Amino acid sequence: MLPKHILVPIDFSPDSEEALDYACELAGALGSVVHFVSALGPVGELPLSQRMIRELTVEHVQALARLAARYRRVRFGPPTVEAADPRDLILSTAARICADLIVMGTHGRRGISRLVLGSVAEDIVRRAPCPVLAVRFGLEPLHIERPLPRAAAGGHRSC
Repeated sequence: MLPKHILVPIDFSPDSEEALDYACELAGALGSVVHFVSALGPVGELPLSQRMIRELTVEHVQALARLAARYRRVRFGPPTVEAADPRDLILSTAARICADLIVMGTHGRRGISRLVLGSVAEDIVRRAPCPVLAVRFGLEPLHIERPLPRAAAGGHRSC
């Protein structure tokens, strides 16, 4: 089944913007809708007032609109921006929009840095309700030059 809804977590790092390039190439070729999700971080861990969180949310939504403007052939759904744990927000958004695919950046860390920092991408791969494409920064962009074959009809989805 070809993806109709592609979720792209954005933290404005080069990794997440690389993932956005991949997602938009796919979406442009397949006619899919791209949905942004951006987490400001867990509320309890942020020393921010509610007013500051609202202002940050507005800034994130505006920055996401500027990112979306780069891709003229791609349709975008409304962005999800919340003060929440990134893992929880990505997973809940994927379920809410019935995402068919999550395309996200990964640092590709190993060893001690991975133990200390954890891996959002790895956790999402393990728990996501749909396939996940993890993109490492610095790879050549994806270029789809011909339409992909249509998926055979079949299977039932609740979304």
